[in-house]
Amino acid sequence: MPLRASQLNIGDTHSEQVATNLSRTQIVQYAGASGDYMPLHTDEVYAREIAGYPGVFAHGMLSMGATGTMLTNWVGDGRLTEYSARFTRQVWPGDDLIATAKVMALDNIEGQHFVQLDVVTVNQDGQEVISGQATARIDP
Repeated sequence: MPLRASQLNIGDTHSEQVATNLSRTQIVQYAGASGDYMPLHTDEVYAREIAGYPGVFAHGMLSMGATGTMLTNWVGDGRLTEYSARFTRQVWPGDDLIATAKVMALDNIEGQHFVQLDVVTVNQDGQEVISGQATARIDP
């Protein structure tokens, strides 16, 4: 059932776990799906010994996509009109991610209803990994 403006208030939130024990295999699968085989995400030796990281880490777009899944699960498929995100921290193998959207504004523009959302995704330690905004068309 689509989200309705009449069901929402400024400040309402929706949260969803979007990753549980993210695996290196999932990160490599994302590399294959996206075509982004940057060695920071796929080559443990390169990530550690050349780039100086503790190991490989997830693509920012993998985290953004997982966060986007929470959004479309809440507002409905095909309803996002804008979605932007900032990658604020690396996501490592083994991380759990929880994405939250907060209603910031409800708009009625020429008879169409929209919700403006602030979006944040945190890891299992409560550290922010994604910060962003989204707008979605919703029913009255």
